[in-house]
Amino acid sequence: MHLFHYQNARLHCEATDLQTLAEKHGTPLYVYSKGTITSHFQRLDEALAPLNHLICYAVKANSNLAVLSTIAKLGGGFDIVSGGELFRVIKAGGDPAKCTFAGVGKTRAEIEYALQQGIYCFNAESEAELRYINLVAGELGKKAPVAVRVNPNVDAKTHAKITTGKSENKFGIDFDQILDVYDRVARECPNLVIKGLQMHIGSQLTNVDPFVEAVRKVVPLVEQIKAEHRIEFFSIGGGIGINYRQSLDSGPATWWEENPEAHPLTLKTYAEAIVPQLQPLGLRILCEPGRFMVGNAGVLLTQVLYEKRGSAKTFKIVDAGMNDLIRPTLYEGWHQIVPLKQPASAALEKVDVVGPICESGDFLAQNRDLPPVAGGDYLAVLSAGAYGFTMASNYNTRPMPAEILVEGSTARVVRGRQTLEDVLKGETP
Repeated sequence: MHLFHYQNARLHCEATDLQTLAEKHGTPLYVYSKGTITSHFQRLDEALAPLNHLICYAVKANSNLAVLSTIAKLGGGFDIVSGGELFRVIKAGGDPAKCTFAGVGKTRAEIEYALQQGIYCFNAESEAELRYINLVAGELGKKAPVAVRVNPNVDAKTHAKITTGKSENKFGIDFDQILDVYDRVARECPNLVIKGLQMHIGSQLTNVDPFVEAVRKVVPLVEQIKAEHRIEFFSIGGGIGINYRQSLDSGPATWWEENPEAHPLTLKTYAEAIVPQLQPLGLRILCEPGRFMVGNAGVLLTQVLYEKRGSAKTFKIVDAGMNDLIRPTLYEGWHQIVPLKQPASAALEKVDVVGPICESGDFLAQNRDLPPVAGGDYLAVLSAGAYGFTMASNYNTRPMPAEILVEGSTARVVRGRQTLEDVLKGETP
C-alpha cells in the first residue's frame, strides 16, 4: 500500500505536489508519507491481533526522528542495533522498555547505556556476548534481560548480502547449540534474566515459505526452552518484503495486495501461515519489521542535469548519487523511476540513470526504459524509504539531502539539508 499517485498529471505524495517540494527545497530530496507508515503499522498490528504481540520497528531501515515518533505514537516498540539508535528512539519519544537490542558487536558503553535506560531485552548473538553482558551488569549492580538469537539454518532465498539465517552467516547461535547455551547461562551467569528466544532469517522475503519453515523448525525449541527456563517471549524477527514495482495509474492503491501472482507474500498469507503455529505457545510474540513499514513510504526526488548520448549508451545524469541512495550499487537494488510530470505519451527510451559521483558504480538504474526527460526535469526514485538516507554518506564531500514528512497537504522539513560547513564540522587542518 502506498499514497503516491498522479493527480492532474503531477506526482503527489498524499495531497502534496512533489514538484512543488522539489522546487522549494531543492534536490536530492527524500519525501516520506506519514499516512503510508501509519497504514502499514496498523495493518500489521491487525494481522497479528490474535496474538499477544509487540511490533518492534527496525530502526536501521529509517531512523529519522519524525518517523520514529510516528511509530512510537502508534504504540510501537523498536528493534535497535546500536547505542546511537537507542538515543534516537528516546529523543523521538519512544519507550526504552519496548526496545530490543540486537547486533553481534555490542560495546561496553552500549551495554551500560542500554541497562541504564531500562531496555526490554538484549538479543545476544554469541555465548561470549552473553558472558560479557553478565559481567557488565554485575559491575553496575543490575540484572540484564537477555534472549538468545538462534540461527535456524533456513535459506530465506533472498539477496546474499541480506540473508541472516544460514549457518555461514555471522548472526545468531547454531540451532543445535542453543539448549546447551541456555543451560550454561542459567547456571553460570547470575546477572542475566533469560526472557526469550529470537530469530531473524533475512530481509526482503517475497514468499511465505521460508517464514513457515523457520517457525515450524523453531517452535518445538521454544516450547522446550519455555518449559525449562520460563521465557516470556518469542521474537520471529522481520523480513517481510515489499513490492518495488508499484502502479501509480489509479491513485492510492493496495497494488501489492491486488496482484498476488506478482508478489505472493501478503499480510494475509503471512498471518494465515504463522499465527496458528504461534498461538499455542502462549507467549508474547515480537515482530521486527523495517523495510515493510517504511520502504514504500518514501521517494527520492532528483533533477536531471544533462543527457549524454554515446555509441553504446544514453545517460541521464542526475543530481542524486550513490552517496544518497546506495542500494542499486550495493545490493543490485531495483527502484522504479518515474517523472514528476506524467508523460503525455507512452514513448520510452532505454537509458542509464547515473549520478555525479566519481565511480563507475554510481547509478540509480541501468538499461531502463523511461519516458523522455531533459535537463531540468525532475524524477522520483520510488520505494526509497528504507535503507536510503540511513545508508547515505558524504562521499565526494557531498552534503546529505533534506528529508520531508508529508501528512495530507502538509509538508514538514524533518531534517534540514546539510551545508558544507556541516560536513566539515569537527575537522581541523
